[in-house]
Amino acid sequence: MGPPSSLARHRPTGHHRPVNARLQVTIDCADPGRLAVFWAAAAGYVLQPPPAGFESWPAALASWGVPEAKWNSANAAVDPAGAGPRLFFQQVAEPKTGKNRLHLDVGVSDGPDTPFEQKQAQVLPEVERLTTLGANVVRQVEEMNSFWVIMQDPEGNEFCVT
Repeated sequence: MGPPSSLARHRPTGHHRPVNARLQVTIDCADPGRLAVFWAAAAGYVLQPPPAGFESWPAALASWGVPEAKWNSANAAVDPAGAGPRLFFQQVAEPKTGKNRLHLDVGVSDGPDTPFEQKQAQVLPEVERLTTLGANVVRQVEEMNSFWVIMQDPEGNEFCVT
């Protein structure tokens, strides 16, 4: 089954990526600063540096006239190598109410062909590390000779360690 016919009519020809297109994952949350710190550590990312000409984000925000009460309304973590998507965290008033329709996987094993015992030995230390950063284990999954752990970040967003 392909895309609806209305989408097929608008599909670009060829396999060209739009010029300057970058993928960003945006996560609604209550505390953008806390989640940005967690996900930067989980993904091997860094907090997004302040703009050129500013020593820190508070200095930039103060210079732009942003009220201090709004300084934690957004935050971001970026791949220091510039290869992965930017993770953007935006504050929303509504709490999380159900299962994520999209989730992130933290891949630490050698991949899907990794023998079960080896994959388990690679995944479990990362689960322990992420737990010390504030994540919670939901459950371990052993399925089709594979192993992964479903976890929640500090605000309850599900993710898997594979």
